Amino acid sequence: MVDGPAYPGMPRWVKISGAVLAMAILLAAVLMVSGVGGQHGPGRHLPLGDTGRQPPNGGDRP
Repeated sequence: MVDGPAYPGMPRWVKISGAVLAMAILLAAVLMVSGVGGQHGPGRHLPLGDTGRQPPNGGDRP
């Protein structure tokens, strides 16, 4: 009688997790290279014309 291999190999969940992770990394790389995501940074979340700064103390007083 011939015995099977001592170690049956990598579990299926490890192979699937690795494939999903590789596809996610590849997708992120393609999006970054192609520029589909647009410009990033703090200015992306501010409305146009708003610098996000407060007027200095003692500025416009009535």
